[in-house]
Amino acid sequence: MQRLSLSVRDTLRSTAPIIRPPRIKRNYDSSNTTHAVLRTLLNNDLGCCNANYVARSLGISASTLRRRLKEDNTSFSHLSDRVRQYRCEQILTKKWLPGKCLASELGYTETNSFYRAFRRWTGLAYRDYKKRLH
Repeated sequence: MQRLSLSVRDTLRSTAPIIRPPRIKRNYDSSNTTHAVLRTLLNNDLGCCNANYVARSLGISASTLRRRLKEDNTSFSHLSDRVRQYRCEQILTKKWLPGKCLASELGYTETNSFYRAFRRWTGLAYRDYKKRLH
C-alpha cells in the first residue's frame, strides 16, 4: 500500500486533491470500483460509511468489494483514511476546529484515534500543528 507523506506547508498551500486512484495495469476495468468507493466516501457521512454500507450501495457483496480493491492494490481502510485526510485538510484550510469537533466531523468515534491519524498524516501532533499556524 502506498502512504502519502505531507509537510504542513505543502498541506496548507496545496489546492490539488490528495486522493488519486492508483494506476495499475490490470486485465479488467476494476478501477471503476476504486473510483466508486472514493465517490461514495466523499459524498457520505464517514461516521456511518463502513465497508458493508459501501458494498451495499454499489450493489456488490463485501467480499467482492475487498477482492476488487485488493486487485487494485488498495483496501477500503486505506481509501477511507485518504478521504478522512482530504476532508481534514479541506476543513482546516477554511477554519480551525478543536480536535474533538474535527474528529467527530471526520467520523472518528474516539478523539485519540483522530490524533494518532493526524500525526501519521502530517508527522506532527495536532497541538503542534496549531502552534505553527498561529
